[in-house]
Amino acid sequence: MLDANLLRNDLDAVAARLADRGYVLDVAAYRSLDERRRAVLQEAEALKAERNRVSEEVGRLKRAKENADALIAQQREVGDKLKALEGAEREAEAAFRDFLAGLPNLPHASVPAGKDEHANVEVKRWGQVPAIEKPLDHVELGTKLGILDLDRAAKLSGARFAVLKGLGAKLERALIAFMLDRQAAAGYEEVIPPYLVNADSMYGTGQLPKFEQDLFKTSRGDGAPLYLIPTAEVPVTNLYRDEILAAEMLPLRHCAFTPCFRSEAGSYGKDTKGIIRQHQFHKVELVAFAAPDQAEAELERLTSNAEAILEALGLPYRRVLLCTGDMGFSSQKTYDLEVWLPSQATYREISSCSWFGDFQARRANIRFRPKDGKPAFLHTLNGSGLAVGRTWVAILENCQQPDGSIRVPEALRPYLGGLEVIR
Repeated sequence: MLDANLLRNDLDAVAARLADRGYVLDVAAYRSLDERRRAVLQEAEALKAERNRVSEEVGRLKRAKENADALIAQQREVGDKLKALEGAEREAEAAFRDFLAGLPNLPHASVPAGKDEHANVEVKRWGQVPAIEKPLDHVELGTKLGILDLDRAAKLSGARFAVLKGLGAKLERALIAFMLDRQAAAGYEEVIPPYLVNADSMYGTGQLPKFEQDLFKTSRGDGAPLYLIPTAEVPVTNLYRDEILAAEMLPLRHCAFTPCFRSEAGSYGKDTKGIIRQHQFHKVELVAFAAPDQAEAELERLTSNAEAILEALGLPYRRVLLCTGDMGFSSQKTYDLEVWLPSQATYREISSCSWFGDFQARRANIRFRPKDGKPAFLHTLNGSGLAVGRTWVAILENCQQPDGSIRVPEALRPYLGGLEVIR
């Protein structure tokens, strides 16, 4: 959530920066909501001051043993007006907050301007793209090896689900353990969070209210709504909701493996073949909390930690800086890591590493206490380290051999009992 004072003090500049993202700020609506909210607050403050003045006068008259009936009646009248105003105050505050909640984050000054992915900037490229004559895709490879079954998954759950079997399932499990071990060695504390969270948690990281259609929703026995997490970013970031952290705790780093659930609303027709885009998938997430002056360096560190997994597995990739029009709703700066897929002869996203500034912290009320200072909002960051299913895909396609077998990356072999080839 954006700072309300930022809009009030420099509305035109905020509108211009949001326009870089392709978002048109309704300036008239903002002004109307802000004026209504301030008018109600001012009226309430005036009535409170009047109530205090009358109360003091009633007390003075009573001490002097004089008649205070008229003032007592006036005091009651002011109290009634204040009570009636409470509803209007709540409504004005809620409408103003809902308006702010619908505004995306402001892009960082270092983010290139652009409308879509065509304006993204490649920052680096790593690894040698393998020379494979007529490469098979992961569906053909996995099906022939008997480690991937999409037909039976569709029978169980419909489209965009998968069954991994035998060495396919073991490869997935090995990747999870490998990623967690590497990130723990890089300084991330592992957590296992809940996979169902409440609406406050979804609101804190920006999924609600704007993106409810992308979520799977259920409820408890008492009817209270619960959401299946779309990423571990949600529960791990909200671990510290409504808390004030000590400055010396920062930067604070966590990693978490979770299943992720996404309805993929609006993505029909995209990546329908295989397991690139699923309703349920596994991911190892990196989440960091930093003081404002630490955050930019923390983004570089977090992104490098995700890259280290790809490099250890020998998977060619590139890092791309997203332009203003291609960033996620809550992000102020994002790097995408894209892995090479031979069957598509292109790079595909496997990790998105984002710096949110105080946008999420303001929504979730996560603050830190600087030394000799008042509590302030900290900065949050997160990134995939990595999307496990897409890493599984990348290994099958990049490590395929002429006979259809898969060479297991050397770094992963200890997690598969020394297995060198999947046949």
